Amino acid sequence: MNYEPEKIGILGGTFDPIHIGHLVAAVNAKAAKQLDRVLLVVSNLPWQKIPNRHITKAEQRYELVSAVCEDIDGIEASRIEIDRGGLSYTADTLEYLKKTMPDNKLFVIIGSDVACEFNSWERGERVRELAELIIVSRPGSNFDLDTLPPGLPVSVVNVPLLDISSTDLRERVAKKRPLDYLVPSAAIECIEKLGLYTKDEDS
Repeated sequence: MNYEPEKIGILGGTFDPIHIGHLVAAVNAKAAKQLDRVLLVVSNLPWQKIPNRHITKAEQRYELVSAVCEDIDGIEASRIEIDRGGLSYTADTLEYLKKTMPDNKLFVIIGSDVACEFNSWERGERVRELAELIIVSRPGSNFDLDTLPPGLPVSVVNVPLLDISSTDLRERVAKKRPLDYLVPSAAIECIEKLGLYTKDEDS
């Protein structure tokens, strides 16, 4: 099957729940690098977070992201990591995308806080072989490019300062506080329909 090569952004996350900060990062990275589309890749089992707290079921998190992406051009929900099963690693996702569409150019979108931890990533060397990093940096961030491995292909995109925590959002639901203007309305409707976050959880 013939296809036109694309520039594809990959913004992976637990999305527990998805919030406007995720979308701001996605749309700004897409515009800055003229990406054809951005995949919001919902992690199956996020290896960094599993030991620390309860994770909402992957299918439910995917439902939230899918509902939000329905009306956003060029931003798509992806269940690659859910369908693969097991622990979720960016290197595995990039290898799958490169294998299925080898001519596409891949970009991994991460926050400056996550970029500081790049050296601890599983098979980080493979990630740098397969994709360019787009670091979403908040104004006033202390992120330093010198902390990254030398020669790593990287771009920095500045976005508005939005201090939104998924932990806080879950607590807001448990305490019956509003999510309006913090979480897209489609996701709020899904959270209510699925009865998510109604009890206090470990952060």
